[in-house]
Amino acid sequence: MKEIIIDALVDTFKIIPFLFIAFLIMEFIEHKFSKKGREKIKKAGKLGPLFGSLLGAIPQCGFSAMATNLYATRIITVGTLIAIYLSTSDEMLPILISERANVSIIFKFLIIKVIIGMICGFLIDLIMRKKHKDDNYEIEDFCEKEHCHCSSGIIKSSLKHTINIMIFILIVNLILNAGMHYFGEEKIGVIFLKNSLFAPFVSSLIGLIPNCASSVVLTELYLGGAISFASCLAGLLTGSGIALALLFKVNKNIKENVKIVVTLYLIGSLSGVLVELIERLV
Repeated sequence: MKEIIIDALVDTFKIIPFLFIAFLIMEFIEHKFSKKGREKIKKAGKLGPLFGSLLGAIPQCGFSAMATNLYATRIITVGTLIAIYLSTSDEMLPILISERANVSIIFKFLIIKVIIGMICGFLIDLIMRKKHKDDNYEIEDFCEKEHCHCSSGIIKSSLKHTINIMIFILIVNLILNAGMHYFGEEKIGVIFLKNSLFAPFVSSLIGLIPNCASSVVLTELYLGGAISFASCLAGLLTGSGIALALLFKVNKNIKENVKIVVTLYLIGSLSGVLVELIERLV
C-alpha cells in the first residue's frame, strides 16, 4: 500500500509545474488581453497541431495535462489538443532508453506518433473550423465554475487552480495505481490478442486508462515480446497520461469529451491496424 501511495504522489507532483504554467498563461491572457486580443491568439492556432505534436513527444505527460487546461478555455483548438494527445510519449521514452532498446525503434515510435498527431490534428481542425468560429467559451467561464476569485491576482489564482486539480489527479492516480498493483501486468497482458489483426483495438483501450502506468505496461509488454510494435503503437497513441481524466474535470461539456475519447480510440486502433498490415506485407 505504501508503494501505491508513493507512486501516486510521484505521478501527481511531476506534472504540477506544467499545470501551474498552464494556469498562469490562462490568467495572463484573461487579465492582459482584450477580447479582440484573445481572438488573435485563437487564430494563431492554425499551426497548433504542428507545434503541439512536436511538444507532445517530449517525455512525461506534462504537456498533455497543460494542453487540456488550455483547451478547456479554447486557447488551443481541438485539433491541437488531439495532436498533443496522440504524440505524447509519457513513460515510453525513458523505459526504452533504460532498457537499451534499438535507437531505430525509439525513433520509429516517436516519428510515427508525431506524424499521425500532426496529420490528424490538421484534419480535425479543418473539419471543425466552423465550430471553432462559433465557440464563445471564455476563460471567465472557467474561473467562475472553479470559484477561484481571479481578481486576487494571477499568481494566487493560478495556485488555487493548480491545488484544486492536483487533489483531483492524486485521487485518480491512487485508484488506478491500486488497480494496477492488485491485478498486475501479467493478468492485463493476457487480454491482448497477440498476432491478431484486431490486437490494436485492445491495446488502444489500455492506452485510454488515464494514468502514466498504461504506457509503462504497454512498453514493457512490447519489450517482453507479448505484443507487436503495431499494438504497442496503437496503445501509446491513445495514451496521454492523466490528461483524459483531467479533461472530464475541467471541460464541462461531457458530450464533447466523449467525442474526443472516441476519436482518439479510433485513430489509435486504425493506425495500429494499418501499421500491422504494412509490416506483414513488408
